[in-house]
Order: sequence, then structure tokens, then C-alpha cells
Amino acid sequence: MAEANNSFSEGFILMGISDHPQLEIVFFIVILFSYSLTLVGNSTIILLSCLDARLHTPMYFFLSNLSSLDLAFTTSSVPQMLTNLWGPDKTISYAGCVIQLYVFLWLGATECILLVVMAFDRHVAVCQPLRYTVIMSPRLCWLLAAIAWLGGLSNSMIQSTFTLQLPLCGHRRVDNFLCEVPAMIKLACGDTSLNEAVLNGVCTFFTAVPLSIILISYCSIARAVLKIRSAEGQRKAFNTCLSHLVVVLLFYGSAIYGYLLPAKTSHQGRGKFISLFYSVVTPMVNPLIYTLRNKEVKAALRRLLGKGRELG
Repeated sequence: MAEANNSFSEGFILMGISDHPQLEIVFFIVILFSYSLTLVGNSTIILLSCLDARLHTPMYFFLSNLSSLDLAFTTSSVPQMLTNLWGPDKTISYAGCVIQLYVFLWLGATECILLVVMAFDRHVAVCQPLRYTVIMSPRLCWLLAAIAWLGGLSNSMIQSTFTLQLPLCGHRRVDNFLCEVPAMIKLACGDTSLNEAVLNGVCTFFTAVPLSIILISYCSIARAVLKIRSAEGQRKAFNTCLSHLVVVLLFYGSAIYGYLLPAKTSHQGRGKFISLFYSVVTPMVNPLIYTLRNKEVKAALRRLLGKGRELG
């Protein structure tokens, strides 16, 4: 019992890349740079969506939700990563680990649902353009956003609580950059087959199923786009949908690899770098993908900067 209580009193040790200490400063600089880009990029999208009346549409409502989500998602893990990479102390308190476990899983599951909602929005916009404003009413947009956030929260409350019931037998070394479900399952000393089965079932529901729905919806979107007579209309529809599809493949691809492979048998080192990818890289590239291929966002940014110069 005394060994089991060590985790409560002393917390956990996040190993990260402590077996390669010469790389820690490199990872610190790269992650800090990525985090800075994430903060600037996603905050810019939220600001533009709020201040520019031309972006007060369902698409940008959901995009600002995604940016808010990515800001919270990366902030739930990156500051602790940077702290551990900067100095010799790799510990995280038990309470800090539990909070990170719940919040990280909540926001990750929410993003899984939100990306499906965004695909539905694009499907309606391309396949039923004349009824788009009627179908995607403000009330429906808020309802879909609420379903995404509350659905992710429900998943986290159930799955994280279930994971925390596992016996740890005094084990404190988490071979990862953060506290998340697969890493905590690997830490357990008892039979984890039920936890792995639940993890695989839930993650199939939140990753493989939504990804299949999105890909099917994009098949019908592609057929509808090809029927558009205007070349400019085709190009605009393809650019908008391609941005979302790239984000979908990046996020779901890494999440499926990180969560659907058996927790005890997946390659330890590779798994923690996949965690690093969807917790640091994906939130950083999302705003870049949406802004670089989106004339409306770039035009809104120019208008905002122009107003700033006039006021100055």
C-alpha cells in the first residue's frame, strides 16, 4: 500500500527524451517555436472571426471553435513539456497529471467530433448551396458545437476515470512527454486487457468512424464540385474543402496510430513522438493550412492591419 501511495505523494516522472539528454535543448527550442506559432496563428483566426463581419458565417464559427480548441489542447501539455525539457526536474504532481489526463482527452475527443461537424458544414455548403443559410442556422451551429464539446467531455470523464483505477504498484516513470491514457496503461502493473479493449472501442468510435463518415461525405462533395460549371467556383470549393481534408488526415492519422494500437505492444519510442505530433505539430499547422489557402481569411487580415495603420 505504501508503494501504491508513492504516486499520490511524489507524483510522476515524465521521461520524454531523457535517455538522449543532448537532444533536450533542440526539442525545447523546436517546441517553443511551434507553441509560439500556435498561439499567434490560432489567436489571429479567433480575432478575425470575431471582428470581421464578412466572416460571421457557419464555416468561420466552427473554425474559430477549432482554433479555441487547439489553443487549449496544446496549452494543456506544452508548458509542462517545456519545463521538463529545460531542466533536470522531470516530475509532474499527481494532481497535475490527473488534470492533464482529463483535459487532454476531453479536447482531443472534442476535436474528433468537431471535424465531423465541419465536414457536414462543407457538405451542405457545396451540395445544397441554395438552402445553406436555412439549414446551417445559428441555432443549429451552436447546438452542433455544444454536442462536440460535451461529447468530448463525457468521453474523458468515463475513460480517464476508468484508467485511473488501474494499479500502479509504485511505478512513477511515464515514458512519454505527457500524461495520456495509452501511457498510463503502459505504466500499470495489473491486467490491462479490459482497459485496452475499452480504449480501442471508444477510440474506434471517436476516430475510425468519424474519419469514415468524413471521407464518404467528401466523395459526394467531389461529385457535386465536378458538376459546377464555373472553373472559379470549382477552384474555390476544392481549396476550401482541401484545407479541411488535410487537417482531418493529419489529426486522425496520428490519433489512430497513437490510440488504436495495443497500448502494451506498440513501439514505446514511436508512440511518444506520435503524441508529440498531435499535441504540438497539428495545432500549429491548422491555422497555416486554413490561412495560406483561404483568400477570405487573408483579405480579412489585410483589412484588420489596414485599420490598425489608420488608427496609428
